[in-house]
Amino acid sequence: MRKAAAPLAIALLLSACGSQEQTAASAPAADETEVPEEIAEQPAPPANAAETAEIGTPMADRVATLGILNKRNNLSQDVEMKPGESKRLGDVILRMSACETTAPWELPQETGAFVQVLVRVSGETDSWNKVFSGWLFKNSPSLNVVEHPIYDVWVKDCAMSFPGGEAPAAAAETSES
Repeated sequence: MRKAAAPLAIALLLSACGSQEQTAASAPAADETEVPEEIAEQPAPPANAAETAEIGTPMADRVATLGILNKRNNLSQDVEMKPGESKRLGDVILRMSACETTAPWELPQETGAFVQVLVRVSGETDSWNKVFSGWLFKNSPSLNVVEHPIYDVWVKDCAMSFPGGEAPAAAAETSES
C-alpha cells in the first residue's frame, strides 16, 4: 500500500509547486480581472425560492465581503460584492447571488452567501470549470466547503439591516433629552 501512495504524494506536491513570481504588491493584468462575456451574460443562479419575502435591506443593496486564499503562494484578499455581481481575480471568478444575515432577535446568529466559484482550466485561456456552487456560512465553514487544491473561499460578512434595528438607540436618545 505504501508504494502505491508514494506516486500520489509526489504528484500532489508537484502540483502545489508553482511560480513564486507574483507578489502581494504586483497588480494583475487587465485581462486577468475581466470576467469573460459568456460567463458575465449568464443569469445568476436562484439562491432561494422565498426571495420575495425579504425582511430588511433589499437584496440588491446588500454587500457581502468574501475572503479568497491562493494556497499556492499564500496570498489572500477580501472581495466586496453585491448580489448578481461577478468578479475575476486571476484564474478565479467569483459570482454571488445572495447574502443573508439572521435578524438580531433570531438565534443562532448566522451569516451566509450563495456563491459560485469558477476556475480557469490550466493550459486553456477561455475554458472555466465550476468548482463550487452553493451557500457558504461564516459561523459554520465546515457545512459547505470549496474543495479545490489551490483556492479557498469563505464568507466574512453580509452588510444589511433590519427594520427596528436602529429604533431602540434612537428612542433612548429622545427619552434622555
